[in-house]
Amino acid sequence: MNCSKAIADRGWNIAFAESASAGRLSAEFSLTEYSGKILRGGITCYEVFVKEQILHIPHSLIEQYTPESPEVTQVLAERSAYIFNSDITVALTGLTTAGGSESSEKPVGTIFLYIITPVGNIKHREVFSGSPEEIVLLAADRAAALIYEKIS
Repeated sequence: MNCSKAIADRGWNIAFAESASAGRLSAEFSLTEYSGKILRGGITCYEVFVKEQILHIPHSLIEQYTPESPEVTQVLAERSAYIFNSDITVALTGLTTAGGSESSEKPVGTIFLYIITPVGNIKHREVFSGSPEEIVLLAADRAAALIYEKIS
């Protein structure tokens, strides 16, 4: 809620490009009293097809770095910022369950965030523990905290 208020106080808006969170960040921001003032929209890009065909993420980038990577997450944020014409854009990729590109360096629970703001961008990687829902909710909280810290 502090994050939403801070965005509203500045007259800014926010949009999302969500892979692993599948729209949950947008939903969480829609539940605040400031949602009508700040929430521009979002896109769920869970499958690679959506990343490539709708958001125009180059196939070569996904092949080189995997769909769940800081490099792909950054381009998701950049493309979504353009599409939504948003002041703040949050992109999230990661692994909430096994079966993706997990490895010893990138275990299940790894979340990548790239956040574009008018006062600078945020690149964040964190490994969360818990169920898929717990991982996504922790990532949502972290995204809100990172935004609040950056813009306050």
